[in-house]
Amino acid sequence: MSDSTVHQSDLDLKLLHRGKVRDVYEVDADTLLMVASDRVSAFDVVLPQPIPHKGEVLTLVTAWWLEQLDGDIAHHLIAVDPDRIIARYPHLAASRNVWARRAMLVHRTEPVLVECVVRGYISGSAWKEYRQNGTLAGEALPTGLQESQRLDPAIFSPATKAQQGEHDENITYGQMIEILGPELSGRLRDLSLRIYGHGRDVAEKSDIILADTKFEFGHKDGRLLLIDEVLTPDSSRFWPKESYGIGRGQPSLDKQPIRDWLETLDWDKSPPPPDLPGDVVQAASDRYKEVFKRLTGIDLAAYVPPLFGDDR
Repeated sequence: MSDSTVHQSDLDLKLLHRGKVRDVYEVDADTLLMVASDRVSAFDVVLPQPIPHKGEVLTLVTAWWLEQLDGDIAHHLIAVDPDRIIARYPHLAASRNVWARRAMLVHRTEPVLVECVVRGYISGSAWKEYRQNGTLAGEALPTGLQESQRLDPAIFSPATKAQQGEHDENITYGQMIEILGPELSGRLRDLSLRIYGHGRDVAEKSDIILADTKFEFGHKDGRLLLIDEVLTPDSSRFWPKESYGIGRGQPSLDKQPIRDWLETLDWDKSPPPPDLPGDVVQAASDRYKEVFKRLTGIDLAAYVPPLFGDDR
């Protein structure tokens, strides 16, 4: 584990996409290198200061989850261990210090253009809509729900993937069928609920509530694969069980210290964003490392990336 931060990678590869957090490079026609930087966004704005270890946590917690799902859920991850990546592509050794432990070598896929959100508790944008209209994506939910209440069963709540700087838009399952067709929509719904159920049960053992999460999928050679990050503190709401209570918002094991501090400012939540003070940056870094340790039982610095597929 390195204490250096990576705000933006610059590898000797073709850059395909630079998102709010990830830099995606083409290694060859069939393979990508996804580098999770330490960039952090809040209210859909990328902030000036990187958060130490954030990219490392996102990559390695994804690998930890996929190790458990490997052989049960098809996914795009080829390798995350730096030595294994360099064994396949020796020219990446020169930039190892930039991407090691924060990069995933993955199969290139054709992404499905719908995000698969599963909500096990009502919070965030779902609570906001429900409070106003009693609905989620325009469809009625049971009356009398309170903020942060558990939903039984969990709700599959797809969303259209927004362009950078815009918000994802919740859609109904019927709208998803119009976009993707009934067969693919059904497969995505069933897979998402299954993975969420596994994640919820595992997190429960660590006294963590997995309130909601989002998954992304893609196709390669006719196969449907789970892609991108999986059950990370950026793609999920993790709540510490010891402080959970219905009828209010919950503290989260993620970048909440940043959001909390920004809410104290007279900032209109549009660029340019304010600079983050050092204590807020440190608090956010500690929060990311804490959720990794609570989930895996291993300190981030001591974690050894798993081997996948042909690398075993």
